Amino acid sequence: MEKTADAGTLWIAPGHALMQRRVLAATSLSYVVVILDTSIVNVALERIGAALSTDIAGLQWVVNAYILSFASLLLSGGALADRLGARKIYLAGLTIFTLASACCGWANDLSVLIVARVLQGCGAALLLPASLTLIKQAFPETSERAAAIGIWAGCGGAAMAAGPLVGGVLIHLFDWRSIFLANLPIGLLGIWLTWRIGRDHKPAQLPTPQLPTQIRPLDLGGQCAAILTLAALIAVLIEAPVLGWRSLPVLAGIVLSMTAGGVFLKLQSGRAQAMLPLSFFRIGAFSGAALVSMISALTFYGLVFVLSLYFQQVLAYSPLHTGLAFLPLTALVSAGSMLSNRLVEAYGPRRLVAAALGCYAVGFLGLLWSISASSYWLLALPLPAIGLAAGLITPAATAALMTAVEPGRAGVAAGVLNSARQTGAALGVALFGGVIAASHPFQLGLQIVLWASAGLALAAALAWQRALKPG
Repeated sequence: MEKTADAGTLWIAPGHALMQRRVLAATSLSYVVVILDTSIVNVALERIGAALSTDIAGLQWVVNAYILSFASLLLSGGALADRLGARKIYLAGLTIFTLASACCGWANDLSVLIVARVLQGCGAALLLPASLTLIKQAFPETSERAAAIGIWAGCGGAAMAAGPLVGGVLIHLFDWRSIFLANLPIGLLGIWLTWRIGRDHKPAQLPTPQLPTQIRPLDLGGQCAAILTLAALIAVLIEAPVLGWRSLPVLAGIVLSMTAGGVFLKLQSGRAQAMLPLSFFRIGAFSGAALVSMISALTFYGLVFVLSLYFQQVLAYSPLHTGLAFLPLTALVSAGSMLSNRLVEAYGPRRLVAAALGCYAVGFLGLLWSISASSYWLLALPLPAIGLAAGLITPAATAALMTAVEPGRAGVAAGVLNSARQTGAALGVALFGGVIAASHPFQLGLQIVLWASAGLALAAALAWQRALKPG
């Protein structure tokens, strides 16, 4: 059961292996559906566009509504888990996510689907930080906790690799709504497992009084300013190619984003326990890790969005064929994640991340050469390099960040890093989708995207090397 000491804390009796397995099963299931929903929707874009009569801008909102709310609320989700208890917030997040998935599956209008995707992101932002806290509480031994987090992360990597293929199979057998409705049994199973944790467990008696925990304050002003900043920026990037950069709504969005961003920075600089501690950015490894993670997510998720449209609109692939076409990319993401920690130990994060960013650039330039060919196999050749680079970067950048920040602030730092990644993903879909919408023919826009991606990867490699320069 739960025992509250300032914030709710889940205590698992030592050696209670059955309860530990339930915690790990519940949290791993939730991570699977969260990661699936960042990739699975891409193979359904053509079907969603046809069913709901929308253009590229509408499809960008379908993808970004989830990523945007997820990125904006991640830090507050962690603070709520600290204040109210990880299990309560985890259950709330998983329930919201499951109900929102049902709404996505039943949506008959683009606006309804977008709102439901926003709610999915809200649920994901609540359950993801809470799931890590639950694992930390259930596995007090360092070695056991590391193994549990490895399984949890491995489930996410498998979901990333399988997402496009699973989506293609579901759409082939049923229709695009099935990719959202498939979340329902998984979500309900996760909720049931979490309830059993609370019902079956008897709290362990602590040998000494529990010291009060310092609870992070909930920064409502900063949270609202962050949401306005990101939402206005993404709206400008998506709508400007359609409405024009000089249109009144776009100009108003630019002013709103800049104003809200200024207010956010002002609020964070004046708070002792800021939602985004600006002092972190004085640490070279932290700034480098945040930048590299954002650029990696921007180029990777932006490219996945664009390639999904390319496979379906230009090459006329079915959703199942599109899912299969992505396998050389997504499978290597999982492989890179599993190899990353060993390579960090052997070569250090500075060399590994720089090499991975170079691998990114090679993959993007290889795609630039191969898109002129009509053969899929030539197009597929550079995809493993991009997937491997994406898989290597995230664990290595996280390891460098965690080493640079004192242990007491590691949770906040990890939250900032995850927010940077999700923000990068939203920017990638908005920027690259806008380029495609404004370019004719499609291949011209794709070439611009690939040149930009290669340039960003190389610039990030130089910044990373400088940030982690010894001395």
